[in-house]
Amino acid sequence: MLNGLIYLLFFVPVTGFFSLLAMLGGLIDSRGGSAHRCALAWSRAGLMMAGVRLRVTGTEQVPAGEPVIFMGNHQGNFDILVLSRVIPRRFSWLAKEELFRIPLFGTAMLRAGYIPVNRSDGRKALRSLDAAAQRIRAGASVIVFPEGTRTADGSLLPFKKGGFILAERAGVPIIPFTINGSMRVNPRNTLSLVWGAEISVRFGAPIPTSGNGALKGQPLMDRVRAAIQAGLEL
Repeated sequence: MLNGLIYLLFFVPVTGFFSLLAMLGGLIDSRGGSAHRCALAWSRAGLMMAGVRLRVTGTEQVPAGEPVIFMGNHQGNFDILVLSRVIPRRFSWLAKEELFRIPLFGTAMLRAGYIPVNRSDGRKALRSLDAAAQRIRAGASVIVFPEGTRTADGSLLPFKKGGFILAERAGVPIIPFTINGSMRVNPRNTLSLVWGAEISVRFGAPIPTSGNGALKGQPLMDRVRAAIQAGLEL
């Protein structure tokens, strides 16, 4: 617990600093490149302060020059830092709208081109997904956690349909990924922190959502789940 408290003592002001930089950078860079670079620097700093070691495989599976949806498991708080560091291209986060209301941090997310999703009711959620699909078709790649929340024991939780509806409407490939070790570094709902641990990320082969052989609905969810499950080290 002490490690976690010490970490937060430094990480919170670091987050505020980079959020402010991202917000200011967005004033002169409307395309979000400056804010995204701030996010990458923030993630690098956060991982270094925890001594996290990264092991990444399968980056050759990520196609260049076309938008994709990265979809994988959610083990802990460090997942966001890790994915920001290891994904080999610019991307946006698909995140609940409430996060964008956080002072500085929410503005920085908007400046970086991250996409809010309103989950308060079905109609608003579908409108949010339509807007997100349009952004993706225009060239933005996004990250989605289909479980919707962090796991308590490392096993996969039931998947929510929103990310798959988005993938079908956008018509872009899904790149499955599997994170291992994040839960051990910082278990859910605790201040515990294991310093110097390893977190691994494995990218799988693209799964098409349009064209010949593309899956839809439950078969698509099942295939993505199987690809993520195949990389779990429990």
